[in-house]
Amino acid sequence: MSKIKLMSHLVAGYPTDELALTAARSLVKGGADILEIQLPFSDPSADGPAIQTACTKVLERKYRTADGLSFIKQIHSEFPEIPIYIMSYGSLIFTPGIREFCKKAAKCGVKGMIIPDLPFDFDEGLTAACKENGMVNIPVAAPSMSEERLHKLVHAGFPFIYAALRVGITGSDTKIDADTLEFLKKVSEGGSKVYGGFGISNGEQAKALASSVEAIVAGSVFVRIITKNQNDAAALAKEVEAKARELTGL
Repeated sequence: MSKIKLMSHLVAGYPTDELALTAARSLVKGGADILEIQLPFSDPSADGPAIQTACTKVLERKYRTADGLSFIKQIHSEFPEIPIYIMSYGSLIFTPGIREFCKKAAKCGVKGMIIPDLPFDFDEGLTAACKENGMVNIPVAAPSMSEERLHKLVHAGFPFIYAALRVGITGSDTKIDADTLEFLKKVSEGGSKVYGGFGISNGEQAKALASSVEAIVAGSVFVRIITKNQNDAAALAKEVEAKARELTGL
C-alpha cells in the first residue's frame, strides 16, 4: 500500500517551545505531509480534554500570538517544503484585524487557515485576506450540517475542506463506517480536496479513510504522547515519530 498522507496537529509552545519543536521535527521525520499548528486559545469550541489542557498550560506561561508565529517561522525555516496551516479561533485573528493577521501569518510561512468558528459564508473577510496573501482558507464541514448548507459549502469553490468525521469534541476514537464514507463523498462532490479527521489515532482508521480523503488528520493522539513524555525528550521524539509512521503506513 502506498504512503497515506497525514496532516498532524500540534499546539504551538506545548509543553515548552523546545519540546514542541522536537515534536514537529519527529512528525516530519515520521512522514507528516502537512503540519496543522494550533495557536492556543482559552475557549475552544471543539477541542477535547487533551488539546484543551495543552492550550491552558501554554497560556499559563503568558504565551502570546506573536510567540506562536515565531514558533511557526522557525519550523518553516527548517522545513520549507512542508505546508503549515494555522488552526485557531475567530477572536484571536479578528482582534488584530483579519487582513493584518493574515499578512503576518503568510510572512512566517503559513499556507492556510483553519478557523472552525468563522463559518464559510460569514467569515469576516478571511477567505479574501487569505487569497491576498497566497494562503487558503479551509472551512470545516461537519455531519451535523443540514443537507442544504453542506451542499452550499461543497460547491463554494474552496480548494480544500476539513471534514470533521463526527459531531462532538475531538480526542475520542472515531468509528469509520459506511455513514462516514458517505459523508466524505458528499464533501468532495464539489471538487474540493478533503482533509478528514476527528478522533483518528491508529493505522487501521487511517487505512479505512485513506482512499476517501486527500489527507487524514490526527491531533489529540500526538498531544497525548507529548503530554505523557514531557519529561523525556528522547522518548517523546521516538513515540511521536513511531505514531506518525503507523498512521502514514511507512
